[in-house]
Amino acid sequence: MAIYQDTALDRTFQALGDGTRRGMLALLAEKGAQTAGELGDPFDIAQPTASKHLKVLESAGLVSREIDGRIHRFTLAPMRLEQAQDWLETHQEFWERTLDRLDQFLKTTKDSNDE
Repeated sequence: MAIYQDTALDRTFQALGDGTRRGMLALLAEKGAQTAGELGDPFDIAQPTASKHLKVLESAGLVSREIDGRIHRFTLAPMRLEQAQDWLETHQEFWERTLDRLDQFLKTTKDSNDE
């Protein structure tokens, strides 16, 4: 049975799970505001596909949209990326401490066995 959660962090990682979307975020970080067409061009994808990717990014709070007539411009919204980075850093610290303790335990055990 699958477990479904719909938290902001879940949507962020789901959105980041696709290479095209990560590429779009990189373009926004590098070049600033871009239209859907400009974001889709480097990936050789159709406009509807680019729009779907952007809707996922927007739903995750990773981009914001500004509408000027028929032109939709997207900009990077870094707050969600910062939250994801904080989560990763917390877990990285936990695992580093855990692995350090395991390493120390194994060294102690090996030293005890050598005696």
